[in-house]
Amino acid sequence: MYEYRKLTDEQKAELLQYRLSQGYPPHSPPHPVKDREYYLLTAACYEHQFYMSLECRRQQMLKMIFDKFGDEGSAEELTTNIRICAWVILPNHYHLLVQIREFDVLSELFRKIHGVLSRQWNQEDNVTGRKIWYRWADRAIRSQRHYYTNLNYIHYNPVKHGLVKSPYDWVESSVHWYLETNGRQWLRDSWVEYPVRDYGKDWDN
Repeated sequence: MYEYRKLTDEQKAELLQYRLSQGYPPHSPPHPVKDREYYLLTAACYEHQFYMSLECRRQQMLKMIFDKFGDEGSAEELTTNIRICAWVILPNHYHLLVQIREFDVLSELFRKIHGVLSRQWNQEDNVTGRKIWYRWADRAIRSQRHYYTNLNYIHYNPVKHGLVKSPYDWVESSVHWYLETNGRQWLRDSWVEYPVRDYGKDWDN
């Protein structure tokens, strides 16, 4: 969205024509791959504003995600359409690593979550018609390495954005669930074997 604004009118027209020729929506993020088992899902606040700067709002977002998407855990089989494998909620965006049966249910789930929270937060802040959310995006997980790199990317995200010095210092993150379930050594080994390096550079800007 932000790079698009820097384009000339001619460049915008060319880009729009290309997107339409590929069967993509004119301006929304495309979702071309819908047949994978695992996805990294990302949603950002509009203009990357810090609408979730309060911990209570991040906790509310996390609760709504689990209420709507389903429960986390290590069950062999999905009991709902979606299982959340990892998460992080930051002041202006969030990431989810999910296992999913039906990709097409995601749009409605995001619409419900974002709609409810937009109305509530605008009422709390005494504003009308403020746009809280930008559209969500997805990345299909291609391999085991890709999966665990995304897992580490999610847990490292608060450090990447300068919010804390250690992933363990951020509350709204699945790193604590993995720490309790698998132990610190497992997390360390995963980080060594599947390093993030420059993975995801500029995604959240």
